Amino acid sequence: MQYSGWPEPGELVVGEVDEIADFGVFVDLDQYENKRGLCHISEVASGWIKNVRDHVREGQTVVAKVLEVQESSEQIDLSIKDVNEHQRKETIQAWKNERKADNWMLIALGEDVEDERYTSVANAMLVEYDSLYDAFETAAIHGEEALADVDIDEEAVEAIVAAARENVSVPYVDVTGYVDLTSAASDGVDDIKAALSAAEGNGEVPEEVELEVGYVGSPEYRIKVRAPDYKTAEAELEAAADRARKAIEAAGGTGEFHRERREDDE
Repeated sequence: MQYSGWPEPGELVVGEVDEIADFGVFVDLDQYENKRGLCHISEVASGWIKNVRDHVREGQTVVAKVLEVQESSEQIDLSIKDVNEHQRKETIQAWKNERKADNWMLIALGEDVEDERYTSVANAMLVEYDSLYDAFETAAIHGEEALADVDIDEEAVEAIVAAARENVSVPYVDVTGYVDLTSAASDGVDDIKAALSAAEGNGEVPEEVELEVGYVGSPEYRIKVRAPDYKTAEAELEAAADRARKAIEAAGGTGEFHRERREDDE
């Protein structure tokens, strides 16, 4: 998606080197429609520069910092040397993500979607999310719920969720904890099975979370949780252990949650 406005001073932008002159480099800004910036030779690289072409080449993708914007004269001054390696990598990754999101939008809305329709849907998503990529990633995880506050029609919601779940590779994190379950009752084995079943959630676990309970060695059981982020994963892990503990205590047994395996089980 290209913006029709102007970049702000201090902003990091991605562009393609369009022309190299003795006094500097012209860069076509990828994220802004019909916008071109100039990086003076003194801003291409640190130190004395004998030949600009020793540092950049035509067609090269670069990350530059916006130094000054003069809309009246349509001039954008850039600096390539003011961008460190960490900033360059982060900006390029964000740019790549947005290019992916742009393709996902076309998949969702159709290759022949009118510009007005595309812009309307995209702008509505950007009201609620920092980027289109963030919106698609969240839609892949949470489905239509992720777009509940986005001011778009139901057809667009369904299409975006379908495209997100078909194309977005969702990042996941894994956490593990352990619960000790004991029961002295004659049917204690059944009580422990019931407690483990309770830990698995009985339908209470969110759709985006994977939860697995396994045997380690009496009285210890392992709970593994896979979720989109650590906050969710930790919350679901503790909830699973708490369900098991409450179930076994209700049957007269004991339950204890801990994060590491017991040393005597190694």
